[in-house]
Amino acid sequence: MSDNPFDTSRGNGGETHQHIPEKGPHEGLDHLTTNQGIRISDNQNSLRSGERGPTLLEDFVLREKIFHFDHERIPERIVHARGSAAHGYFELTESLSGITKADLFQRKGEKTPVFVRFSTVAGGAGSVDTPRDVRGFAVKFYTQEGNWDLVGNNIPVFFIQDAIKFPDLVHAVKMEADRAYPQAASAHDTFWDWASLMPESTHMLMWAMSDRAIPRSFRMMQGFGVHTFRFVDAEGKSTFVKFHWKPKLGLQSTVWDEALKLQAADNDFHRRDLHEAIEAGNFPEWELGLQLFDEDFASKQPYDVLDATKIIPEEVLPLKIVGRLVLDRNPDNFFAETEQVAYCPANIVPGIDFTNDPLLQGRLFSYLDTQKSRLGTANFHQLPINAPKCPVMNFQRDGQMQMNVPTGRANYEPNSLGVHGEGGGPRECPVTGFPTFSAASGKEEQGDKLRIRAELFADHYSQARLFWKSQTHSEQAHIASSFVFELSKVGLKQVPPRMVGNLLNVDPELAKRVAEGLGIDLPQKNPAAREPIDMPPSPALSIQKNMKQTIEGRKIGILIADGSDAHALQSLVNSIEDANATAFVVAPKVGKARLSDGSTIKADGQLAGSPSQIFDAVAVLLSGEGTGILLKEGAAVQWVMNAFVHLKAIGHTPEALPLLHKAGVEPDEGVVALDGAFFEAAAKRYWYREPNVRMLA
Repeated sequence: MSDNPFDTSRGNGGETHQHIPEKGPHEGLDHLTTNQGIRISDNQNSLRSGERGPTLLEDFVLREKIFHFDHERIPERIVHARGSAAHGYFELTESLSGITKADLFQRKGEKTPVFVRFSTVAGGAGSVDTPRDVRGFAVKFYTQEGNWDLVGNNIPVFFIQDAIKFPDLVHAVKMEADRAYPQAASAHDTFWDWASLMPESTHMLMWAMSDRAIPRSFRMMQGFGVHTFRFVDAEGKSTFVKFHWKPKLGLQSTVWDEALKLQAADNDFHRRDLHEAIEAGNFPEWELGLQLFDEDFASKQPYDVLDATKIIPEEVLPLKIVGRLVLDRNPDNFFAETEQVAYCPANIVPGIDFTNDPLLQGRLFSYLDTQKSRLGTANFHQLPINAPKCPVMNFQRDGQMQMNVPTGRANYEPNSLGVHGEGGGPRECPVTGFPTFSAASGKEEQGDKLRIRAELFADHYSQARLFWKSQTHSEQAHIASSFVFELSKVGLKQVPPRMVGNLLNVDPELAKRVAEGLGIDLPQKNPAAREPIDMPPSPALSIQKNMKQTIEGRKIGILIADGSDAHALQSLVNSIEDANATAFVVAPKVGKARLSDGSTIKADGQLAGSPSQIFDAVAVLLSGEGTGILLKEGAAVQWVMNAFVHLKAIGHTPEALPLLHKAGVEPDEGVVALDGAFFEAAAKRYWYREPNVRMLA
């Protein structure tokens, strides 16, 4: 394109036309065309029969332009609809040629391009970034042998053991069918009704109620392949493998109250954080760790390694670090790349293979079908030519071209809605239901075809207990409080006691704390299908035990006002940036703050629009004059108060103490002067402070 290819003129109706100069060159790429490459002479007016006459059907420019506009949007994903992504590469740091023949794992130092998408699960594409939710962690490797998609989450286990239960899980956790709320939240009737009837979900619930579900940043969370996969070498030998992504910046989370306020402060907090980090050259990075084992190891474990509700603790089987993942380029176009990218666990390359994990097997089918449905309809069976002539009774719902009008909110099972006077819907029938032929159908097939789970899958509580016992006291308080909050939103009176009855199999103290928090009597323990066992605690499961005490990659908020010390401010900003952190100056007015030396500074953000929950630590750099002004400003008091109750370090000048006192800040190790001690304090959170600032279960 040339630098200035356009002339500008006015049309008969006064409309603006930008056009190629009549006497200029006409062989370049400056010319506007249709999608067929036909150059357009007028992009401002439809073709009419006369100046005020009807528009003509032959106007193919109008027809194509409106046609394409009408079809710009495609259906969003059913789950993982809200996502953010980036380009990057995977670099192999240790050859695995003796374990797998997969090409990307052969040559140390070789880089494989990737596209990584992070997402929430329950909310729609227009929901927020920071609800309590699982986060998707999907990696597309563009290998020389084809694309390999490792489609996982930031939690290594899942709610269910068999993919046949996935529609019930999603129906239960999504907005309730008869009222279309709540959005992006599990704290409601149908989810906990379902979960309390599904003991296998207990281990995952422990993770989901922990701070893993409210991460500080995509850059500071782990990723997992969830399932057990296989590596296959050149001779056909198989090795089981589980995939782990370990963030370079270490694990970090928010606290629940902070997460709630982040939803008001910045709906796009995680998306913005990822984009801005890459733009600034602070490329997010993860190590790829593998757990490698054989059939003999698997058979000796007290759980089935093909059970997606179980982990292999790292203390039992340490990780082998074999590479690093680096994200170094933001998408050029969100729709074309992030929205349209299609991941499928069935996309693998030679040297990587599946196992008989029943959840994985279902995903191998589901994802391809899901991607195809985004371009069509799931309700083709309702067309007259396809419609059955017998009654159709199931829990499938919605989709494009839905002709039926289901009533009530029973779109999942098991459910106990009938107990409460609502329609509960149909149920399975072992007598008249379709019986699959169970015998092996060929000599290459081993075992009968059965609708049955392996016996070890019946242990739903041992690893939930392991997770609980591996947390710090603070994290345990968060888990118990999360159960209380979520179950307090449930209106079905039988559900909370049922859920607490399940938790008694995890830990009596946990169940007692949740029951007391709900104000209900402690129920009887629900029978366990398989009696849980005690496993050694795994420190790797705790966020707080694995936090890095560093301010690298963090954002430090600096509150100033008129009279703030100019030299101290510049020195503080320089020190923060030297530590590879980000300094963000906040003032009552963005335009100009007058400093102590008479100079003025433009703040990065205005006080009311830059709450302290978007920062990892804060500095209150005020003079006596500035403190006097901000003592009368509610936003400033809240700014300091929220930093304190969100357990963050607070550095302050002596003159700022009246503002801290008004905000209810009590002296502790995290409230320090703005000197060297501040940077040491800013590297961590102060969990022991929490019982003094909020009630926890």
